[in-house]
Order: sequence, then C-alpha cells, then structure tokens
Amino acid sequence: MASRCRYSTASTANAACIACHAPPGLNGAPPMGDVAAWAPRIAKGMDTLHQHALMGFQGEKGLMPQKGGRVDLSDAEIIGAVDYLVEQAKQK
Repeated sequence: MASRCRYSTASTANAACIACHAPPGLNGAPPMGDVAAWAPRIAKGMDTLHQHALMGFQGEKGLMPQKGGRVDLSDAEIIGAVDYLVEQAKQK
C-alpha cells in the first residue's frame, strides 16, 4: 500500500522539521534557508538526504533521528519535507 500524504510539504516542514531546522539549527541541523549549511548535504544527492531523513543518520555535526522523531508521518511526507527544505536552501 502506498504512503499517503496528509499534509503539504511546506506544512510538514513548518510543523515538524522546523523544531530542529529553525535558525540557527539545533544540534548540528542545517537551518532552513541556509545555503552554506545545506550545500555539502545537497552535494551528496537527494537519495542520500531522503534515506538519512527516513532512517536516521549520525553525522560529524549532529544526529538526524529517524523521520526527525516524527514516526507518525508517512515516508512520502518526510520525503516531501526534505525536498521543500532543499528548495528553501536553493532559493537564496
């Protein structure tokens, strides 16, 4: 059965991801819209960013918990939120 989105990508990011990704970023999380902080992560590719967000990741600068600690969100919602955060970093 396919994952279903209950929330838009922006509302998911602004409701869930912002807890850690609000400037200046919590525990090494790249702040929303911070081009320099997101660039090395974006360079790893979207598949890697999606995987880290879905499964969790321990990096040099901090920890990304599985689904950002929001295991109630679908995979599609998490992927959409990651895509939204990346777009925010590219708009500057």
